[in-house]
Amino acid sequence: MKQSLIRAAARNNAEWCASMNRSHGLTGEFGEQAWAVPSRPPLYYPDAVTLVPGADAAALVDRIDTAAAGACVKDSFADLDLTGAGFEVLFDAQWIHRPAGAPPTSPGLAWDVVRDRDTLRAWALAWDDGDGNADLFRPELLDDPATSVFVGRSPDGRVAAGAVASRSDDVVGISNVFAVEGGADRAWPGVLDAAHRLFPALPVVGYEHGADLEAAVRHGFEAVGPLRVWLRG
Repeated sequence: MKQSLIRAAARNNAEWCASMNRSHGLTGEFGEQAWAVPSRPPLYYPDAVTLVPGADAAALVDRIDTAAAGACVKDSFADLDLTGAGFEVLFDAQWIHRPAGAPPTSPGLAWDVVRDRDTLRAWALAWDDGDGNADLFRPELLDDPATSVFVGRSPDGRVAAGAVASRSDDVVGISNVFAVEGGADRAWPGVLDAAHRLFPALPVVGYEHGADLEAAVRHGFEAVGPLRVWLRG
């Protein structure tokens, strides 16, 4: 059961990576073992995501740009050894899963789906928190039928929290969870409520590590298996 959940989560995550790349004018390709994009992807996003255990590491590396530093591989089953190709482990994390269903706690903010460029820009600036990378989220994402950007507003109308939901056939993936104040614990009730309203029959998946993983577990998620992210210096 957990193996099938990891496969579904990995595929969903690869589809979200493909959507993000398309919004930046880049086209990736799905193969039997992995999704990969031949040009350097947007900041924070991998050049490849494995879709099955035991992927051919050499074939995978051949599909991405390793001419310059910064190539990144999401090893969805934490079973590759990419050290021979010049990669080092960037971090380890856990895939997470929550069954379909309403959250046990009510959202404390007013939640909606972002539908226009100005709101997306305000969302991105809140997500970025002054790091200078708000341009990562481009208006083209609003035209992607599989992507929903959730926004939680405070009583005065300001963006207070948010997340991205990526729908696939069997699951909805949640990423980029944030809150301006209060951390992930403030965001999760509203994110889960919004996901349940839009996709009531779909379980929720994603991946987290560290304190963010602990927060997800507090809100009903189970860690179902490891993944590893590799970076080539």
